[in-house]
Amino acid sequence: MLLLLNCLHAFKFFQVFSYRSPGSALKEMSEVSVEKRKDKCENCSKQCNKKQSDNHGLSSPQDGETVHEKEAPRPLLLSACLSCDGCMSEGESLKISQQNLEELERVLALNNKCDVAKHKVLVASVCPQSLPFFAVKLGVDVVEAGAKLCAFLKSLGVKFVFDTTLAAGFSIIESQKEFISRYRRRHHDSSALPMFTSSCPGWIRYSERILGSLVTPHICTARSPQQIMGCLVKDYFSKQQKLNADKVYHMVVAPCFDKKLEAVREEFYNSLLESRDVDCVLTSGEIYYLMQQKKVSIEDLDSLPLDHVLGDAGDATPVRHEGRGSEGFLEHVFKHAAKELFGVDVHEITYQTLRNRDFQEVTLERDGETLLHFAAVYGFPNIQTLVHRMRKGRVPYQLVEVLSCPGGCLSGRGQAEDQTAGGVDKILVRQMEGVYKSLPVALPEFNPALQTLYQDWLEGQDSPQTRQRLHTQYKSRNPRPSRPLHMQW
Repeated sequence: MLLLLNCLHAFKFFQVFSYRSPGSALKEMSEVSVEKRKDKCENCSKQCNKKQSDNHGLSSPQDGETVHEKEAPRPLLLSACLSCDGCMSEGESLKISQQNLEELERVLALNNKCDVAKHKVLVASVCPQSLPFFAVKLGVDVVEAGAKLCAFLKSLGVKFVFDTTLAAGFSIIESQKEFISRYRRRHHDSSALPMFTSSCPGWIRYSERILGSLVTPHICTARSPQQIMGCLVKDYFSKQQKLNADKVYHMVVAPCFDKKLEAVREEFYNSLLESRDVDCVLTSGEIYYLMQQKKVSIEDLDSLPLDHVLGDAGDATPVRHEGRGSEGFLEHVFKHAAKELFGVDVHEITYQTLRNRDFQEVTLERDGETLLHFAAVYGFPNIQTLVHRMRKGRVPYQLVEVLSCPGGCLSGRGQAEDQTAGGVDKILVRQMEGVYKSLPVALPEFNPALQTLYQDWLEGQDSPQTRQRLHTQYKSRNPRPSRPLHMQW
């Protein structure tokens, strides 16, 4: 049960790491969050009779009871532990607690002082799913929202503002290549299929900490768009600017709090460069709060185009990939696989809804034979259904796009949270979905900037540099055997 708490913390980060920027309103939000966390922690302790100890995470007796590790776990409500951070390591907690507005202001303040040795070049990368949030909040179209956000960040002292669509293109292409490879070795490699997408840090943390070897060999090794962008900024872009990587402070604006946890993973720290690929993740809500704190008038803000890592040679006009609210890994891989494996051109994808809108299937058939069978599984209850089926060997899919947020990335709690009623602001999400669809769709395979970077930065699509910089490995971080936990939904 301890491991369950450790993992599920990632799914509701917004209650654990509250905004830390100065201001009375923010302070009140923090205090409410702490109270909720205390209530939840007490509730969890009473239900499972376990609490964190220094003895390698083993359970300890509570209220005079003797608890044995081999006891059958008691039923545990998911809502009882979504907010608990008691099982995180001190190192993780410290690193994540530094990803806040105060830290950004500290770096900006250092740049305003005379000690040039401590100056850093600030680079911000904005997730495309964050732009619809600012469009709705600022009352402008999505392209103008990107221009206004760029101007605001530069008014603070940020030097360059990119979006992560280019990095997402790398992630999609590498996922396509890996799926084709896995499909072709499926008959002699039991872990080849199904392949699970790897862009959602909440899903990754759950897989590594709880599911372990049942799932981790099936996770696509392509890095997420955020972490590819981090490598691109700290490696390629810093060299183009003739800067050491440790002189670049890279901040990501994301719709999801879980992205903070992803940024501090050990494998994303470059010991040679002595630099982390992503130094700080701030949510869309945190940046919007900063706008309010500084009393920014949207009319007074300039409109500045987003920058491009290739400079004037690149087009920084906001675009999106296919998919209803995320990067569209399922659709891009499906179309690519249909063409590459079966010579079929798929122009439109038809989803079949199963349990709910967040559990859907896509099928390619020819002459009554099913050639491809993919699924999109969003939200933790649906993920649990998927896992139960996998334990029973009843997963018919070759690829599953897995996201921990119901509705996908647009519904990330870093921007879609209803601050008054709790839960997701459904009206805001519907507005953001409409705005997101207004962005033109771009196919990464035909992006000339990606082809340039594959050659100039990575020395080819199949080079060792491509494998090193665009891929990672996911492994079980659970020292005990992975067994299903009895949970109530």
